[in-house]
Amino acid sequence: MNILLAILAIIGGIIMLVWAAERFVHGAAATAHNLGVSSLVIGLVVIGFGTSAPEMLVSATAALQGNPSLAVGNALGSNIANIALVLGATALVSPLVVRSETLRREYPIMFIIMLVALFLMLDYELSRLDGIILLASLFAVMFWMVKLGRSQQHRDPVASTLDNEIPRIKTPLALFWLIFGLILLIVSSKILVIGAVYTAQWLGISDLVIGLTIIAIGTSLPELAASIMSAIKKEHDLAIGNIIGSNMFNIMAVLGISSTIATTPISELVIKRDYGVMLGLSIALFFMAYGFRGPGRINRFEGMILLLSYFAYMGVLYKTEII
Repeated sequence: MNILLAILAIIGGIIMLVWAAERFVHGAAATAHNLGVSSLVIGLVVIGFGTSAPEMLVSATAALQGNPSLAVGNALGSNIANIALVLGATALVSPLVVRSETLRREYPIMFIIMLVALFLMLDYELSRLDGIILLASLFAVMFWMVKLGRSQQHRDPVASTLDNEIPRIKTPLALFWLIFGLILLIVSSKILVIGAVYTAQWLGISDLVIGLTIIAIGTSLPELAASIMSAIKKEHDLAIGNIIGSNMFNIMAVLGISSTIATTPISELVIKRDYGVMLGLSIALFFMAYGFRGPGRINRFEGMILLLSYFAYMGVLYKTEII
């Protein structure tokens, strides 16, 4: 493979991955609805899980091919991109107002998950046992989300919004898109990883950097599209909820799956720089959107600050890893 083919593999892989994720979520949400699952549970679990499917498949593929650092970069880079790039761009399109009590409950859960993952990384690796712990946490959080979704179905403002967003198609067609989307996700993730690893080797940079930048931005495109469309439709709770859910799944599922497949070394720089940036942005999101005395709000100025933070982070990566 030459560098031109590698770049084409990255571009084509990302395009296929984004479309496959959209089809997978479309089929999964419709199938769940046809089985009688409530709209809030579909939004919290099915759609949240589905929008993180690109990161999960890419990271699993990278770990299986012996490139676990790419998986770590993808997980952390996607979370950084979700908050700073996706929410920043979304707030510029339309300032976000957050009223959902369900989302207020998700903030502290997200922080706890991040702190648990940080604790597991302090020995500078994610072992298979660490991966199992993260995956066990994933199932516990999904159980909590399902229970919460059932109890809040008729009280949470997100529920009525989600009810209008869930596709209504017959079960055979829904299952077709679910299975076809999953197959295409697997194929496109393999193409993307092959192109990314070759490009990193050709440029003389680490798999981690490729994961933090190109792969992270590419796999965050479904969240970007979903959040901007939600903002345009004035479905602000859905835009924020999409990001919070995706970030939780990225930590538990993406890191959990990749480290269960292969023990992953974690450098001190990753913990101080990349994990520190992710945690800092998460804290900033908390104070911007939580709403201590009423509805939370992310205005256009704050959106610009988030975007500038992302560009600054890219600049730090360039100076520390490329120059």
